[in-house]
Amino acid sequence: MAVVAKICGLNDAAGIAAAVAGGARFLGFVFYPPSPRNVTPARAKELMAAVPAGITRVGLFVDADDVAIEAALAAPLDLLQFHGAETPERVAAVKRKFGLPVMKAISVAARDDVAAAERYLGAADRLLFDAKPPRDPGALPGGNGLAFDWQLLGQRTWKLPWMLSGGLTAQNLAEAVATTHAREVDVSSGVESRPGVKDSAKIAAFLKAAASL
Repeated sequence: MAVVAKICGLNDAAGIAAAVAGGARFLGFVFYPPSPRNVTPARAKELMAAVPAGITRVGLFVDADDVAIEAALAAPLDLLQFHGAETPERVAAVKRKFGLPVMKAISVAARDDVAAAERYLGAADRLLFDAKPPRDPGALPGGNGLAFDWQLLGQRTWKLPWMLSGGLTAQNLAEAVATTHAREVDVSSGVESRPGVKDSAKIAAFLKAAASL
């Protein structure tokens, strides 16, 4: 069975076309102004017009308020991804208010970080495990091209669907999947020529690698 892939941080038509052609099941759009991948709700709506039915449109937010989320829903979105310090209570409240499923990103550097995901089992619909960002005050919460110790996930099972993220590329994907047993993966910086600029050839290579696993 092929590994399901999400291409995140899409912000142009060429990247979306490559992701769709390669068989991505999830497309991610970043609504976080400090990110080089940020898109406005209006731009996201334009881009999503080219997304065929059956592909999940994901909006990534970082500690966003309800006003920002509601504005982005004009795109429209199928899944909300929370990549900040959102609590289980916040996740549950957003689900009630907007009626959409939520995927909570868990930042991982050590075993205790993985265990923290259990707090969200009654609130989130999905989990995403990503590398903890650098301690640099200007570091982004994700999309830094960093991997964590995949062995931390290798012996864990979860009651929710989950994705592996953080430093993935076409070259290391097979090892990452073999180590973690992930069946869904997320990539952003690993398919870019530089931060915020998607590379169609890298997207195609990543999705080809995922399809072979």
